[in-house]
This record gives sequence, structure tokens and C-alpha cells, in this order.
Amino acid sequence: MAGHKAFTMATDIPIYFCHPGSPWERGSNENTNGRLRRNLPKNSDLSIYSAEDLEMIANIHNHKPRKALNWRTPAEVMTNALTRTGSIKPK
Repeated sequence: MAGHKAFTMATDIPIYFCHPGSPWERGSNENTNGRLRRNLPKNSDLSIYSAEDLEMIANIHNHKPRKALNWRTPAEVMTNALTRTGSIKPK
């Protein structure tokens, strides 16, 4: 990931690189994959879904609180990070 050091310095969010074939090193990633599989079974043909369907699924997952995020939503965490770095202006 190019620029990962600059990202960590700007956001105070650490970036971790896991070893290939080591899913136990990516717990929250594997958890997210499992959550997505509830809506999109493995090997699903995404072309059968409309853009609106996929947007709805993304919104469901991006607005669900996560224990790993201190019960904040991924959308909240991302908005806060972008606001802190000046990438977006607070509302």
C-alpha cells in the first residue's frame, strides 16, 4: 500500500500488513467477509444486483456499530479520520 506511513502519520490510524494465508492475523477482515456473505453468498454473480441493491448492502454494513471500533460505525470512523486530516469539512 503506497503512502501507508503518511496515512498513519496524518490520521493516527496504524496500518498492518498480514502474512499471506494467515486469516487469523486478519480477524476483523474475516468477520467482515462473513457479514457480507449474509447478503452476498460466495461466488455470487454481482451483475444480477442493481447498483441500488449494492449501495443498500454497503450502507447496511457501513452503518452498523462494531466492537472493534469501540461500538462506532465504519462510516463514523471514516468521517472522523477524513475530518481530522482536512480531507472533508465537518457539517
